[in-house]
Amino acid sequence: SDRKLLERLNGLIKECARDPFHGTGKPEPLRGALSGWWSRRITQEHRLVYRPSEAGLLIAQCRYHY
Repeated sequence: SDRKLLERLNGLIKECARDPFHGTGKPEPLRGALSGWWSRRITQEHRLVYRPSEAGLLIAQCRYHY
């Protein structure tokens, strides 16, 4: 359901803010044009794409694949 998906996404974002490179969702660095960005699985279909920075967490997308 959408509510369950939202709860999972919020949990992943909080976890990324604490430790961007380890944890739930199989964090992996992206390559090529998205070098410097990381992704985590939200579901089998959707990915959270983010980049940790000094100012915080930059989120590029949280829907579909990159």
